[in-house]
Amino acid sequence: MSRLSLNKAVAPVSNKTKVQFHSLRNISSPDDLSNDRKVLTGHMKASEILQISTNDNVRDYLLAVDGKKKVPTAVHRAITATLENSPEKFSVLNGGITIVAEAYDVNEKVKELTLINASIINGAQTQGILRDYINTLEDPKDFPDIHITFELIICTDEPLIAEISIARNFQNDVKMLSISGKLGSFDDLAKSIEKHFDGLKLRLSETDSPDDTLDTEKLLQVITALTPEEIWTKLGRGDLANKNYAYNQKTKCLKQFTEMAKSVKDGTANADTKEAYEFFVEIAPSAWELYQKWKTHEGFTGTGIRSIHRDGKKILDVPDGIVFPALAALAEFVTKSEDGTWLLTIPDIFDDRDLISAIKSTYQNVADHKPYVMGRSKAAYSSLIQVTAIYKRLLNK
Repeated sequence: MSRLSLNKAVAPVSNKTKVQFHSLRNISSPDDLSNDRKVLTGHMKASEILQISTNDNVRDYLLAVDGKKKVPTAVHRAITATLENSPEKFSVLNGGITIVAEAYDVNEKVKELTLINASIINGAQTQGILRDYINTLEDPKDFPDIHITFELIICTDEPLIAEISIARNFQNDVKMLSISGKLGSFDDLAKSIEKHFDGLKLRLSETDSPDDTLDTEKLLQVITALTPEEIWTKLGRGDLANKNYAYNQKTKCLKQFTEMAKSVKDGTANADTKEAYEFFVEIAPSAWELYQKWKTHEGFTGTGIRSIHRDGKKILDVPDGIVFPALAALAEFVTKSEDGTWLLTIPDIFDDRDLISAIKSTYQNVADHKPYVMGRSKAAYSSLIQVTAIYKRLLNK
């Protein structure tokens, strides 16, 4: 029995939860100890939290209600995007969870923590998203080997537990998207989308329903990946393989666009910035259509890429880590028309199967069958860009 236990022995009660941990440290303050409490902190594998109850949480796993329909919030989408695209960042981007329990026991030899009447009081959303994400995987073993920070409060004072749960669940909903939307940064982009897609609105706030609006941050990531070399060079962004940040750095893409929009609106933008801004606005509808096409491209049928979600032979979802390098490659076909409008024109001689074949090879040999590795690999972008560059050279002869 660990000497760190609050009680001399773990009482034989029915609600006993055992989890494996990576690290554990006692951080109890004098106030905690004098009031018969203990506070510990540490790290455990993210999958371990799935077995912990949420009985004492004031907010269980909830989705924002839109009428009678439950939809993912911005927080849910952000966590899911991190799991899919940047799992190595999860432990530092996620705020972690808070657990309360009446008692505990530690087995340091096997790194096992036994909790009595344990409940997550902050982090139920994270737990629910992790569970949903695992359920989407064909093989649970594909879940990334990631960890989560936890705080463990050992306490038997039920009113205090309820008070802690309420205090730990306040959130600040005002974020960069909402602020930029109110400043008018997306006005021209929104008009471009609404003109092309009847009834579809651009999301201007984190509280807007994702079912009724187009994801502004995702759209900007897509356009960034689809930026042609001419614009990319004028913006001073280096090699085309640097487009890999479009895949998993949505905040960077959002910031870059809002800075362009601000300079255009206040009259300080130079000619190159104005041209880049016009490109983003004009290409937006075509970029979004292309993204949607490749997310469910039937050409992936029979490729054996296991991370693709299927219903029988029907392709339901191709991971962004595969789609974004493809978009970067297809940017070779973005050109400026005679009237000065930016267009995406896929030539008739281009065969999607050539790009899909290169994607499969890159997925296997460069990314080791991991879409999130492929999405941020410069080598993956360079490899696929070479395929479409060959077509472009043939067309220009």
